[in-house]
Amino acid sequence: MQERARATRRSLLEAAACLFAEQGYTGTSVNDISARSGRTSGSVYFHYASKEGIALAVVRDRFATWPGLAARYTDRAVPPLERLVTLSYEIARALAEDPLTRAGARLWAERDTIDAPLPDPFALWTAAATRLLAQARSAGHLAQHVRPAATARTLVRAFFGLCTLTEALEGPHTVTDRLTDWWHLTLLSLQGDTDPTGVVGKARAEAARKPTAPPDVLELME
Repeated sequence: MQERARATRRSLLEAAACLFAEQGYTGTSVNDISARSGRTSGSVYFHYASKEGIALAVVRDRFATWPGLAARYTDRAVPPLERLVTLSYEIARALAEDPLTRAGARLWAERDTIDAPLPDPFALWTAAATRLLAQARSAGHLAQHVRPAATARTLVRAFFGLCTLTEALEGPHTVTDRLTDWWHLTLLSLQGDTDPTGVVGKARAEAARKPTAPPDVLELME
Protein backbone atom coordinates (compact mmCIF):
# COMPACT_ATOMS: atom_id res chain seq x y z
CA MET A 1 0.00 0.00 0.00
CA GLN A 2 2.80 2.41 0.81
CA GLU A 3 4.44 1.74 -2.54
CA ARG A 4 1.15 2.25 -4.36
CA ALA A 5 0.52 5.53 -2.52
CA ARG A 6 4.02 6.71 -3.27
CA ALA A 7 3.61 5.89 -6.98
CA THR A 8 0.31 7.78 -7.04
CA ARG A 9 1.82 10.85 -5.39
CA ARG A 10 4.69 10.77 -7.83
CA SER A 11 2.43 10.51 -10.89
CA LEU A 12 0.27 13.38 -9.62
CA LEU A 13 3.30 15.53 -8.88
CA GLU A 14 4.84 14.90 -12.29
CA ALA A 15 1.57 15.57 -14.10
CA ALA A 16 1.04 18.78 -12.14
CA ALA A 17 4.63 19.90 -12.77
CA CYS A 18 4.31 19.46 -16.53
CA LEU A 19 1.08 21.46 -16.55
CA PHE A 20 2.41 24.19 -14.28
CA ALA A 21 5.52 24.51 -16.46
CA GLU A 22 3.43 24.69 -19.64
CA GLN A 23 0.37 26.66 -18.51
CA GLY A 24 1.28 28.34 -15.25
CA TYR A 25 -0.52 28.10 -11.94
CA THR A 26 -3.73 29.96 -12.81
CA GLY A 27 -4.00 28.16 -16.16
CA THR A 28 -3.98 24.72 -14.50
CA SER A 29 -6.94 23.14 -12.70
CA VAL A 30 -7.25 20.07 -10.52
CA ASN A 31 -9.28 18.50 -13.32
CA ASP A 32 -6.35 19.13 -15.69
CA ILE A 33 -4.01 17.38 -13.26
CA SER A 34 -6.45 14.50 -12.91
CA ALA A 35 -6.72 14.09 -16.69
CA ARG A 36 -2.95 14.34 -17.30
CA SER A 37 -2.11 11.85 -14.55
CA GLY A 38 -4.90 9.39 -15.36
CA ARG A 39 -6.08 9.55 -11.73
CA THR A 40 -9.43 10.71 -10.39
CA SER A 41 -9.98 14.14 -8.87
CA GLY A 42 -10.73 12.32 -5.61
CA SER A 43 -7.27 10.79 -5.75
CA VAL A 44 -5.75 14.22 -6.25
CA TYR A 45 -7.52 15.61 -3.17
CA PHE A 46 -6.71 12.51 -1.13
CA HIS A 47 -2.97 13.00 -1.57
CA TYR A 48 -2.92 16.80 -1.80
CA ALA A 49 -5.56 18.84 0.02
CA SER A 50 -5.66 21.58 -2.63
CA LYS A 51 -4.06 22.88 -5.80
CA GLU A 52 -1.97 25.13 -3.58
CA GLY A 53 -0.72 22.02 -1.78
CA ILE A 54 0.37 20.47 -5.05
CA ALA A 55 2.16 23.66 -6.07
CA LEU A 56 3.96 23.76 -2.73
CA ALA A 57 5.04 20.12 -3.15
CA VAL A 58 6.40 20.82 -6.64
CA VAL A 59 8.46 23.79 -5.44
CA ARG A 60 9.82 21.83 -2.49
CA ASP A 61 10.60 18.75 -4.57
CA ARG A 62 13.05 20.23 -7.05
CA PHE A 63 13.36 23.98 -6.84
CA ALA A 64 13.66 24.97 -3.20
CA THR A 65 15.12 22.10 -1.22
CA TRP A 66 17.51 20.47 -3.71
CA PRO A 67 18.00 17.24 -1.74
CA GLY A 68 21.60 16.18 -1.44
CA LEU A 69 22.86 19.46 -2.92
CA ALA A 70 25.55 20.20 -0.33
CA ALA A 71 26.66 16.58 0.02
CA ARG A 72 27.55 16.38 -3.65
CA TYR A 73 30.00 19.27 -3.37
CA THR A 74 32.15 18.31 -0.38
CA ASP A 75 34.95 16.56 -2.29
CA ARG A 76 38.01 18.50 -1.14
CA ALA A 77 40.07 16.89 -3.90
CA VAL A 78 38.25 19.18 -6.37
CA PRO A 79 39.06 22.91 -6.12
CA PRO A 80 36.14 24.82 -4.55
CA LEU A 81 35.70 27.24 -7.43
CA GLU A 82 35.45 24.30 -9.81
CA ARG A 83 32.80 22.75 -7.56
CA LEU A 84 30.87 26.03 -7.56
CA VAL A 85 30.93 26.29 -11.35
CA THR A 86 29.93 22.63 -11.74
CA LEU A 87 27.01 23.21 -9.37
CA SER A 88 25.82 26.11 -11.51
CA TYR A 89 25.86 23.97 -14.66
CA GLU A 90 23.84 21.25 -12.95
CA ILE A 91 21.21 23.71 -11.75
CA ALA A 92 21.07 25.40 -15.15
CA ARG A 93 20.60 22.06 -16.88
CA ALA A 94 17.80 21.13 -14.51
CA LEU A 95 16.11 24.49 -15.08
CA ALA A 96 16.26 23.85 -18.82
CA GLU A 97 15.42 20.13 -18.93
CA ASP A 98 13.76 18.80 -15.77
CA PRO A 99 9.95 19.37 -15.70
CA LEU A 100 9.73 19.50 -11.91
CA THR A 101 12.53 22.05 -11.67
CA ARG A 102 11.06 24.14 -14.50
CA ALA A 103 7.64 24.04 -12.85
CA GLY A 104 9.13 25.04 -9.50
CA ALA A 105 10.83 28.04 -11.07
CA ARG A 106 7.64 29.17 -12.82
CA LEU A 107 5.54 28.69 -9.70
CA TRP A 108 7.99 30.71 -7.63
CA ALA A 109 7.86 33.49 -10.23
CA GLU A 110 4.04 33.38 -10.02
CA ARG A 111 4.00 33.09 -6.21
CA ASP A 112 1.75 36.15 -5.77
CA THR A 113 -1.07 34.21 -7.48
CA ILE A 114 -0.76 31.23 -5.11
CA ASP A 115 -2.58 31.27 -1.78
CA ALA A 116 0.25 29.54 0.08
CA PRO A 117 3.71 30.66 1.21
CA LEU A 118 6.32 29.11 -1.08
CA PRO A 119 9.81 28.36 0.27
CA ASP A 120 12.65 30.60 -0.83
CA PRO A 121 15.12 28.57 -2.92
CA PHE A 122 17.81 31.20 -2.94
CA ALA A 123 18.78 30.92 0.73
CA LEU A 124 20.06 27.36 0.21
CA TRP A 125 21.80 28.21 -3.05
CA THR A 126 23.43 31.27 -1.46
CA ALA A 127 24.59 29.29 1.58
CA ALA A 128 26.18 26.63 -0.66
CA ALA A 129 27.89 29.30 -2.78
CA THR A 130 29.13 31.15 0.33
CA ARG A 131 30.62 27.96 1.74
CA LEU A 132 32.46 27.16 -1.49
CA LEU A 133 33.74 30.73 -1.89
CA ALA A 134 34.99 30.70 1.71
CA GLN A 135 36.86 27.48 0.99
CA ALA A 136 38.32 29.03 -2.15
CA ARG A 137 39.48 32.04 -0.16
CA SER A 138 41.14 29.82 2.47
CA ALA A 139 42.92 27.98 -0.34
CA GLY A 140 44.19 31.27 -1.79
CA HIS A 141 42.15 30.94 -4.97
CA LEU A 142 40.16 34.16 -4.59
CA ALA A 143 41.26 37.71 -5.23
CA GLN A 144 41.81 39.67 -2.00
CA HIS A 145 38.84 41.99 -2.54
CA VAL A 146 36.25 39.17 -2.79
CA ARG A 147 33.99 38.71 0.25
CA PRO A 148 32.32 35.27 0.15
CA ALA A 149 28.86 36.10 1.58
CA ALA A 150 28.28 39.29 -0.42
CA THR A 151 29.70 37.71 -3.56
CA ALA A 152 27.50 34.61 -3.18
CA ARG A 153 24.35 36.73 -2.95
CA THR A 154 25.29 38.57 -6.13
CA LEU A 155 26.29 35.44 -8.02
CA VAL A 156 23.09 33.54 -7.20
CA ARG A 157 20.84 36.40 -8.26
CA ALA A 158 22.83 37.11 -11.41
CA PHE A 159 22.88 33.41 -12.29
CA PHE A 160 19.12 33.02 -11.93
CA GLY A 161 18.51 36.19 -13.93
CA LEU A 162 20.85 34.93 -16.66
CA CYS A 163 19.02 31.60 -16.93
CA THR A 164 15.57 33.20 -16.89
CA LEU A 165 16.33 35.91 -19.44
CA THR A 166 18.29 33.60 -21.75
CA GLU A 167 15.39 31.14 -21.92
CA ALA A 168 12.90 33.94 -22.54
CA LEU A 169 14.95 35.43 -25.38
CA GLU A 170 16.61 32.39 -26.95
CA GLY A 171 15.07 29.24 -25.49
CA PRO A 172 16.47 26.73 -22.97
CA HIS A 173 18.89 25.09 -25.43
CA THR A 174 21.30 28.05 -25.25
CA VAL A 175 21.48 28.40 -21.46
CA THR A 176 24.65 26.31 -21.06
CA ASP A 177 26.53 28.31 -23.68
CA ARG A 178 25.47 31.63 -22.17
CA LEU A 179 26.47 30.37 -18.73
CA THR A 180 29.92 29.56 -20.11
CA ASP A 181 30.23 33.13 -21.41
CA TRP A 182 29.11 34.46 -18.02
CA TRP A 183 31.63 32.39 -16.05
CA HIS A 184 34.52 33.39 -18.32
CA LEU A 185 33.71 37.01 -17.50
CA THR A 186 32.88 36.50 -13.82
CA LEU A 187 35.84 34.33 -12.85
CA LEU A 188 38.25 37.02 -14.04
CA SER A 189 37.04 39.20 -11.14
CA LEU A 190 36.92 36.36 -8.60
CA GLN A 191 40.13 34.44 -9.03
CA GLY A 192 43.46 35.30 -7.53
CA ASP A 193 45.21 33.20 -10.15
CA THR A 194 43.05 33.76 -13.23
CA ASP A 195 42.41 30.68 -15.35
CA PRO A 196 38.71 30.83 -16.23
CA THR A 197 39.09 28.56 -19.26
CA GLY A 198 40.51 25.68 -17.22
CA VAL A 199 37.95 25.97 -14.41
CA VAL A 200 34.95 26.33 -16.74
CA GLY A 201 36.05 23.53 -19.04
CA LYS A 202 36.49 21.02 -16.22
CA ALA A 203 33.27 22.04 -14.49
CA ARG A 204 31.17 21.88 -17.64
CA ALA A 205 32.51 18.43 -18.50
CA GLU A 206 31.87 17.17 -14.96
CA ALA A 207 28.31 18.52 -14.88
CA ALA A 208 27.53 16.85 -18.21
CA ARG A 209 28.41 13.45 -16.69
CA LYS A 210 25.93 13.79 -13.80
CA PRO A 211 22.18 13.05 -13.92
CA THR A 212 19.90 15.99 -14.72
CA ALA A 213 17.90 15.99 -11.50
CA PRO A 214 18.89 15.70 -7.82
CA PRO A 215 17.61 12.80 -5.70
CA ASP A 216 13.88 12.35 -5.36
CA VAL A 217 12.72 14.13 -2.21
CA LEU A 218 9.85 11.68 -1.80
CA GLU A 219 12.37 8.84 -1.59
CA LEU A 220 14.34 10.71 1.06
CA MET A 221 11.19 11.31 3.09
CA GLU A 222 10.13 7.64 3.15
